Order: sequence, then structure tokens, then C-alpha cells
Amino acid sequence: MTKQFSLAHLTALGCTPPEMTYLAARAGYDFVSLRPIYMGLPDEPNYALAENKQMLRQTKAALRETGVKLLDIELARISNDIDPKKYVPAMEVAAELGGRHVLSSIWTNDRNCYIERFAELCELAKPFGLTIELEFVPIASVTNLAGALNVLRTVKQQNAGLMIDIHHFHRSGDKVEDLDAVPREWFRYLHLCDAPAEIPTSKEEMTKILREARLYVGEGGIDIASIVNRIPEIPYSIELPHDKRAQELGYEEHARRCLQSAKDYFEVHSLKQQIR
Repeated sequence: MTKQFSLAHLTALGCTPPEMTYLAARAGYDFVSLRPIYMGLPDEPNYALAENKQMLRQTKAALRETGVKLLDIELARISNDIDPKKYVPAMEVAAELGGRHVLSSIWTNDRNCYIERFAELCELAKPFGLTIELEFVPIASVTNLAGALNVLRTVKQQNAGLMIDIHHFHRSGDKVEDLDAVPREWFRYLHLCDAPAEIPTSKEEMTKILREARLYVGEGGIDIASIVNRIPEIPYSIELPHDKRAQELGYEEHARRCLQSAKDYFEVHSLKQQIR
């Protein structure tokens, strides 16, 4: 089966959704993963397509003209102070653009709160034909595979799934064998990148790497093959923010190298499998 790749918005966050769609097409991607939920982070561009109708029309035209598909949108954070209904306009946009999934993660330690709100988010997504993919993040509240699986098994929502980020999986210290216990239908796509093998001891350093200094696939020290071998064949969304390289190379060349390094890695790994 031919592997399919998506360009995640964090890899080229300076590009608007229509710009990134055209860029992804030129670089050879099958999908884009957009960020139309504005989170108000420092220096974060506002791509709230539900509020910017002109940009929404331009994005729709870019998808139509290029044939690139929308894989997912992000990020529907679960926290004490965000009502999940806030994400409905972004879900409407995702459905209008042909998207499949909504990425979510949990940023409150109040278990009753996050179980209730994650379940509500899943219910809100159902009329749009969208799935909610839970990502565990080592700097958030649900930080590892066990925590994410506990949420999914508690809410028991048919449209809920698990989104593995290669960086976060490695940083969380999870074991690849534990992926065998995950229902296969919970895997719908994953985030692909690389990073140094050494796990930072400080939250600040971990945050810096995950937000602005991830590495091309095969360039770091994560045993990526051991992780993807435990997961069904699903699209790979390359989330690889690297501020310095993006500035030096430009977003398009950076995105192209992200994709080529991934393809090269999988080609070599495939050869290794055949040799075995």
C-alpha cells in the first residue's frame, strides 16, 4: 500500500491555510492538516476560518484546484475554562472542507471535567461526520499512552480515537509493545517527526524542541520504525516545526525535505524488513 502524507500546520505555521495547501501540493503531499482553531498563543497567527469567510473561500478553492485533501483540524483543547461548544464553528468548517478528524488534547488535571468535556466534544462532532482524535502530550495533563487509553475506554464514544505523535510517544517513555493492546480502529493517522534520543529533563527544554526544533525523520535518535510497525497503515501527518530551518530554507523547501526524509526512511526500513 502506498503511504500517504499530510503537511501539519505547525510545520509551516507562517503560511495561511490556502498558501499551505498550494505549498503542500507543490511539495508532493496528499493531505493538509490545518489549524483553524485560534488558541491565542504568543506569535500565533489567527486562522479562524469560521470568522474569516474570504480565507475560507480561498482555502476551499486551493483544495479544489490542487486535489489535496483536508485530513484534520486542530486543536480542540479540553480544559476547565473552555466550553466544547466553542469548537462547533471550526467543526462546521472542517466538514465543509471535507475534513475527517479533529485533534484534541487535555490540559486540566480535573478528571471528572475532562472526561465529561471530551465525551461532549465527541457528541458535538457526530453530526458533522468527524472523529475526535485524542493526543497525549508530555507537557499537558494526559501525558502518556495509558492516560489516553483510560480516557477513551471511559467515554466509550464510537467516533473517538487515539492519535500517536512520535515525539510525544518517545518523550513519554511508553513501550511499543503497549500499542498492541490498542483497538486497531482507534488508529486513524499519526504525527511523524524525529528528535534527539536523549529526553530533556526540563519542561522548558522539552517544550522548546516540540514547538520549534524537531528533526527530519531518520535524523534523530527515535526508533520510529518500531512504533509505526505496531500501528496499521494510516496517513502520516508530518508535524515538524523547526524555526531555524524554515527561516533559512523557506517553508516550501523545509516541507519538501520533511517529506523526502520520511520517504527515504521508510524505503530503507522496508529494505531492512525484506532482508530479515
